[in-house]
Amino acid sequence: MNFEGDAFISYAHLDNLELIQGQNGWVTNLHRALEVRVAQLLGKQPHIWRDPKLKGNDDFAETLIERLARVAVLITVVSPRYVRSDWALKELAAFADAAQHQGGLRIEDKLRIFKVLKTPVPLDKHPPELQPVLGYEFFKTDPDSGRVRELNEIFGPEAQRDFWLKLDDLAHDICDLLEKLDHAEVLSAAQPRGQGVFLAETTSDLREQRETLRRDLQQHGYAVYPTRTLPCLEAELRAAVSADLEKCQLSVMLVGKNHSTVPEGGKDSLLEVQNQLTIERAKRGKFARVLWIPPGLEIEDERQKQFIDRLRLDPNLVEGADLLETFFEDLRTVIQEKLKRPADPAPAPTVKNPPAQAASAAAHKSLYFVHDQRDNDAVAEWVGYLFSDFEVMQSVFEGDEAEIREYHDENLRESDGVLIFYGSTNECWVRRKLREIQKSPGYGRAKPAPVVGIIVAPPRSTEKERFRTHEAIVVPQFEGLSAEALQPFIMSLKG
Repeated sequence: MNFEGDAFISYAHLDNLELIQGQNGWVTNLHRALEVRVAQLLGKQPHIWRDPKLKGNDDFAETLIERLARVAVLITVVSPRYVRSDWALKELAAFADAAQHQGGLRIEDKLRIFKVLKTPVPLDKHPPELQPVLGYEFFKTDPDSGRVRELNEIFGPEAQRDFWLKLDDLAHDICDLLEKLDHAEVLSAAQPRGQGVFLAETTSDLREQRETLRRDLQQHGYAVYPTRTLPCLEAELRAAVSADLEKCQLSVMLVGKNHSTVPEGGKDSLLEVQNQLTIERAKRGKFARVLWIPPGLEIEDERQKQFIDRLRLDPNLVEGADLLETFFEDLRTVIQEKLKRPADPAPAPTVKNPPAQAASAAAHKSLYFVHDQRDNDAVAEWVGYLFSDFEVMQSVFEGDEAEIREYHDENLRESDGVLIFYGSTNECWVRRKLREIQKSPGYGRAKPAPVVGIIVAPPRSTEKERFRTHEAIVVPQFEGLSAEALQPFIMSLKG
């Protein structure tokens, strides 16, 4: 299909009135910025145009409708006025009708309609053509006052920065679609190339993190689902998510402090429904799951607190999954590692060790000694003492970040015991390491669960003196190495 125009911006004239006399209107600024950024990304000048609403005669209107049939992409600027504008809705309908005669609104995994949300409008007020379209929110909601502010430079440098970040996302996606159209012989609903990732819809408090992940994944060539707004009815929602999951090899779910909405006709929240469906998908194989909870989360909603507690305590909800309570950058690293290797790795070929190596491996069980970088020197005494009985691997901190993470995961998969050093760190760090050990089956661990111990070492504190857990053997060592206090852990590991 040969298009005369790359993109047409459909908007309501009221949304382009200047807030400050003498300055450009919001749509004019959006138009200019898109032209510049798309040109930079494509390496050529795009043809992006809009109706300036100056003619106002029937002949011009009919000409405009005809030209819409020869445009590759429609950009709709949604606002309260837009959804009430007969002319804007006529533009939308004309484009959608023309697209149906050209093979459809979708090319591979991309829609030819882009929804720019200038001002919040309830989804049920959107035109039917736009309801399934994911939107680009060019506004921010103040969490304290609930007031909405558009991303406009008149509201300060932060609003201007956020405008350019969101516009960059929009420009990248438009360029991606235009390039697909350039190389497509016909418009079709063909399956996307490359791996698919289901990036679960989440709550507003984690929207920025989700957008960052979506941007990361798309820039690395992965198809990200869902590609459209999820239905409100539970039955339709389950069908849509299940269909998307069949195209994916990985799901990523961000769980925040807010309780997500409950679909119409259902009892479980949107997050719970998506989690249930990813569990069912994982049972069919060739599928990995990652769930992330921000560290130090303060939850006020009792429903969300119960959901997170179930994730932490119910093994059925996280079976075969990685449940991370770590920094966001760690999550990004884990996702990339998951995508680099198959979801269901083939079993490694059996290699028979020479007799001497086999005897050595049988004589010395493996112990992974986990500690913080600040305790590099402090742990030497314990590592030296334990090495006489065990093959000891320590935490490493130098080298490529992905290699360090793989080394850590491999030790959690293979070690017979794990000993955590509670020295310069805090209890949150220790609890996080315990969670990582519990998730070792998700890294492919085939052995029985490791024997876990925690050395509570100097500096002494009230927090450390009160530390208790049923998940590990706690070994107080406030006065330095005490061989006698270590014996319960050593005997358990020797078995």
